[in-house]
Amino acid sequence: MRVVVAGATGLIGSRTVVRLRDHGVEVVPVSRGEGVDISGGDALQRALRTADVVVDVTEAPSREEAISTQFFTTATGNLVRAVAAARVEHYVALSVVGAGRVNSGYFRAKAAQEALARHTTVPYTVVRATPFYESVEAAAVSGTRPDGVHVPPLLLQPVSADDVATRLAHVTLGVPEFGVIEAAGPEELRLEDVTAELLGVLGRPGPVIADARTPFFGAVLAERALLPGPGAHLGHQTFTQWLKSR
Repeated sequence: MRVVVAGATGLIGSRTVVRLRDHGVEVVPVSRGEGVDISGGDALQRALRTADVVVDVTEAPSREEAISTQFFTTATGNLVRAVAAARVEHYVALSVVGAGRVNSGYFRAKAAQEALARHTTVPYTVVRATPFYESVEAAAVSGTRPDGVHVPPLLLQPVSADDVATRLAHVTLGVPEFGVIEAAGPEELRLEDVTAELLGVLGRPGPVIADARTPFFGAVLAERALLPGPGAHLGHQTFTQWLKSR
């Protein structure tokens, strides 16, 4: 099996490359760092030549809605068209839980990416992941105010990047779902609680304020908006285990 991983040097992409190679798969990493721009060009066509599966874990340069929507409707659109032209057997795209029900922010951009997958002629699987553990730290940084750290009062089932990469490798080695599956962590947690735990480990103890007006991924969300469905594939690494491994 020959698998092209687009976005191969990122948080998830680099781990997915390792997981696939552990299974004996021939992996072709694709990224600007590898000299291939998914916006198009001969290098992309050469990379996709004789590929059996393409795993798309590319990421927009910003999670701001306008920038991420532009990226997923142009660069990813070019990739999907190139995948179809190369007659690839399976297109696997990483998305986010919430893309199907949150109509704002980064979630709207990911919904646009999913629409590209659904409308291609290539058999596909969309893997929606819950927020990565790294997102908790990003939320703490962006929510820092003079009176403490403001985060939205969300229930989450965050997941480790390693567990997402493992799920992507499993999907890649399987048959196309022609639809969406979900990947999540093993625990349902409150964002304000895990943020406080993280700050304690970082040596930054202080007030964490649950503020319903604070956006997450560019959107103001309902408490349960990012929880996975009952059929989600659950990872193994807990948040506390991830903190200890950092």
